Amino acid sequence: MPSARGFGTEEAKRFDLLMFSLQLALLKGSKRFGALKKQLMEIAAALESQTGIPSIAHQAELLEEIQTDQWWEGVTVPILEFIRLRLRDLVQHIEKSKKAVVFSNFADEIGEGVEHELPQVGEADFARFKAKARHFLKAHEDHIVLHKLRQGRPLTPTDLGELEKMLLDAGIGEPDDITRAREASQGFGRFVRSLIGLDRTAVQEAFGDFLSSGSATAAQIEFINMVVEQLTDQGIMAPELLYASPFTDIAPTGPEAVFGDERANTLFERIQSFNKSAVA
Repeated sequence: MPSARGFGTEEAKRFDLLMFSLQLALLKGSKRFGALKKQLMEIAAALESQTGIPSIAHQAELLEEIQTDQWWEGVTVPILEFIRLRLRDLVQHIEKSKKAVVFSNFADEIGEGVEHELPQVGEADFARFKAKARHFLKAHEDHIVLHKLRQGRPLTPTDLGELEKMLLDAGIGEPDDITRAREASQGFGRFVRSLIGLDRTAVQEAFGDFLSSGSATAAQIEFINMVVEQLTDQGIMAPELLYASPFTDIAPTGPEAVFGDERANTLFERIQSFNKSAVA
């Protein structure tokens, strides 16, 4: 193992341990490979939900591929080492609510190993469902309901039923997957929107009046561009994120310092309008 000094954050070093264990399990043909593989897929899924962070967004395609069964066919030690180097400095950004992701387990000292169910069991299966759903939905973005969703236009219960039927009829998931997606995202429309994002032009138009006067400051322009990026990539956005990094890098005390109270309230309303449009 590398020295404990000068090798990054605690999360990065734990990720190193996971990846070294995964490489060793692959070489030995160990039964632990399956459990370690699930852990990596869960980490990839947790990181994928943080693509509002530019360094993670640059690895979005790789994170998505790791969660598919096809990627693991013929995987090699050099490939796993490549993944370790690409992701080790990103794992520190996993949301605190998802820190339950297990980076490593330890080998038994005595006797034969006994497998135990981890709290995260099922996360890898749901991650695969999300990856398959994302591929399918992006290939059918011209569907009228998906077009409405990407444009931020209000949906009806019939629209949501059509989305669920699309995935079920295509064999993308089972009814339990749909139920879990609905509960995890507080609505199936929000779940689908998080996979396909919003149309950039539609988002830019919604916030265009913030910058149309010609007198916008550099901070205002950068702030709104970050909001546009977040909504375009993620499809929905919790307003409280405006008081967290990277937004606080521009406005440490919040958007009121950049736009004033009245325009900040308008900014919240525009964001919430997009969020609500995904809920029938």
